[in-house]
Amino acid sequence: QVQLVESGGGLVQPGGSLRLSCAASGNIYSVYVMGWYRQAPGKERELVADITSGGSKNYADSVQGRFAISRDNAKNTVYLQMNSLKPEDTAVYYCKATSTYGSYWGKGTQVTVSS
Repeated sequence: QVQLVESGGGLVQPGGSLRLSCAASGNIYSVYVMGWYRQAPGKERELVADITSGGSKNYADSVQGRFAISRDNAKNTVYLQMNSLKPEDTAVYYCKATSTYGSYWGKGTQVTVSS
């Protein structure tokens, strides 16, 4: 089992920045990909960015150049730095861990971009 706890969401104006954190615990040594997903009202959950245990990163086209995913292995934490936020970035953001035993999700953190 892997437990994930997200934090860092909130209300921000367009053009602003937020940094999300995802703290992992449990059987983290089996995890090989960590990712951030989001789900806006009435829409399907979508991949935002992910990072492998080897450090390879992948981004959705809609956030390329604005968001950056990173990980601190010493803290078992993955971050999502979000810059130049737009109203269409408004969603619940979820952390996902993929391991050799399955996939695990956090409960999510709300990000609202509005003036």
